[in-house]
Amino acid sequence: MTARPNFMVTQAITADPVYEFASEVRAGLTRPGQRELPSKYLYDDVGSALFEVISVLPQYGLTRADERLLQRYAHEMVERLPAPVIVAELGSGSGKKTRYLLEALDTRQQTRYCPIEISHTALTMCARELSDIDHISIVGFESEYLDARRRSGQHLLVLFLGSTIGNFDRPAAAKFLRSVREILNPGDSLLLGTDLEKPIPQLIEAYDDPLGVTAAFNVNLLARINRELDGDFVLDQWKHEARFNPDARSMEMHLRSKQNQVVAISRAELSLEFSQGETIWTESSHKYATREPFRIAREAGFRCVAQWVDREWPFAENLFIAE
Repeated sequence: MTARPNFMVTQAITADPVYEFASEVRAGLTRPGQRELPSKYLYDDVGSALFEVISVLPQYGLTRADERLLQRYAHEMVERLPAPVIVAELGSGSGKKTRYLLEALDTRQQTRYCPIEISHTALTMCARELSDIDHISIVGFESEYLDARRRSGQHLLVLFLGSTIGNFDRPAAAKFLRSVREILNPGDSLLLGTDLEKPIPQLIEAYDDPLGVTAAFNVNLLARINRELDGDFVLDQWKHEARFNPDARSMEMHLRSKQNQVVAISRAELSLEFSQGETIWTESSHKYATREPFRIAREAGFRCVAQWVDREWPFAENLFIAE
């Protein structure tokens, strides 16, 4: 009989999450000029479930490209890592893609896997998805911060898959990668996903699908504010909008007000006037040139030792080693 993986969730000790949510909503919606909301709040339980649907839409090839690369090259990726290794994944989602790496590691060692997620539902889905892999112990962290605890002699592999790095503008992405490097020891590694540049019409369709799933995902952020912060957004008075920003080389998601309106958010102590056509900026997804990760790695204190590229939907997995 083989041992089954164990699973537990550790919650980060943070400020009251509702207070933190209200504070960030207040700061974003009272910004001069372009109002905005942090993209991390798109991923509550409803948002996470909607994103799982988005990931299988024919127009959105990013998730499948990410998965193809991991499926094809997981053993090659693992062969480049020192042993023993602990795996920590930032924004694990359901863990479906990560399975390929963990199965490859399972052939050579017992592995501790630490999915780090702000969604408890996503952590539960992750544990269920990976529960049949032998020699994998799962310790989930309901947090947005990297936990780098390890025993002496153990190396850390950080996974930042998908296109999550693209949610940061380029200066913020560089700052984030430097902050990850500060936590790591020399020889530790980071596997970073980067969505690559592609034709703008293809991108627009990916972020504004004809079935309206992405629109529902975006509008759910306003519904979340209504649920958790006693807001009174009238959802059908807002329209999802996807646009390409050529200067930033990024796709942007906005919510556009269909009319002049006043919105109250009780727990954020806000009453806001929106003009017809005014938007709330909710997410960016920056696109990269193929060779760009090599420069980014050097500037953040890493060395990019390998890159695997999917040609069907241009996307790259980049293996960084901490210098």
